[in-house]
Amino acid sequence: MFGRNQNSKGVIDTLVGSNSKVNGDLHFSGGCHVDGTVKGSVNAEPNSNSTLSISEEGSVEGGVSVPYVVLNGIVRGDVVASQRVELGPTARVIGNVYYNLIEMAIGAEINGKLVHQPEGQVPLLNKSSNVMESPVKVVQTG
Repeated sequence: MFGRNQNSKGVIDTLVGSNSKVNGDLHFSGGCHVDGTVKGSVNAEPNSNSTLSISEEGSVEGGVSVPYVVLNGIVRGDVVASQRVELGPTARVIGNVYYNLIEMAIGAEINGKLVHQPEGQVPLLNKSSNVMESPVKVVQTG
C-alpha cells in the first residue's frame, strides 16, 4: 500500500540523508528521498513521473509540488501532488493538500484543507502572499 515508488525507474536519484539539512529550495527530477530536513520548497516538473518520499524522520518546512508524494514525515506548507499523494500513518501536513488521487492511512494528520484537483489542473502559488490561486489547466503536447 505505502512506499511504492511511482517513478518509472524505481530509482532514488536525490537523497537528503538523516544528518543533512538543506536551507533553500530543492528542485529535482526522478526520485527524491528525504530522511533529513529541507527548509525551503521541494519541486519537480508537474508533467514528469517524479516521486518524493519523506520518511518518518524527514521534514520539509515549505511547500511541496511534486507529481507523486509518499509522506511518512512532516510537511509544514502546502502539498501539491498533480498525480497521487500517499499519506502513511505517521504523516503530518500543516497546510493544504491539493491532489488528483489520495491514499491515507489511519493516523495521518492534515491541519488544512483537502482540495481535489482533477488530472491536468495544478494550482499556482501566489509568491507575494503564499496563497494558492485558481487552478490552471496544463496541456501536454508532443
